[in-house]
Amino acid sequence: MNILIVEDDDRIADFLCRGLRAEGHRVKRAADGPTGLSLAQDAAREAQAGDPPTVVVLDLMLPGLSGLEICQALRSAQVSLPILMLTAQGSLEDRVAGLRLGADDYLCKPFEFEELLARLEALARRGREQRPRQASRLVVADLELDRERMQASRGGQPLQLTARELALLELLMSAPGRLFSRERILANVWGTNEDPLTNIVDVYIRRLRAKIDDTHPEKLFETVRGAGYRLRDSSKAGRLIA
Repeated sequence: MNILIVEDDDRIADFLCRGLRAEGHRVKRAADGPTGLSLAQDAAREAQAGDPPTVVVLDLMLPGLSGLEICQALRSAQVSLPILMLTAQGSLEDRVAGLRLGADDYLCKPFEFEELLARLEALARRGREQRPRQASRLVVADLELDRERMQASRGGQPLQLTARELALLELLMSAPGRLFSRERILANVWGTNEDPLTNIVDVYIRRLRAKIDDTHPEKLFETVRGAGYRLRDSSKAGRLIA
């Protein structure tokens, strides 16, 4: 489970981060409102690109932006990440305000770690169940990927790709213009954070580039030295087709 903790109390945040990581979860932490909002927006974009959704643990009283303001900003932007409001202010009015602004659950301090963990797991399950159906086709310029048949073509001509090449292409086409680091590609396509062959991502990118770009004047693959890879989106051509 991916978890974002937005909490300005270092003692509480450290306790939560250590406990949740010990349970095997991936945890990020923000100590103020603006940083928390920015990280939540990043997590929403990553979920749209196919990453597992992030559950947000949101303190009510934060420097810069309050938890209620963050919640309202996310919901106004149609961000559907599960949100657990965590606060020392446990009055009925506070709980109602948070829920009306889009929080999914509310837990008052002090709390038991086991209860927090159970609530987060329930929110994560609900978030997976509510994820929208993936579009059946991805299109970037004249490059198309049929997700149901797992067949790719460019300019109407079928491409002969291996299963791993198709998985890598699907990741890149899911968010044209977005830069994917080697580490993120490894995690999504190979299911690991470490590259046992040191250059396996580069090898597969070269294979895709040869099959997709070499015979076309418009080059779609871009390498950002030291950062990663992306598909060009200069014409805003990337789109989803249901």
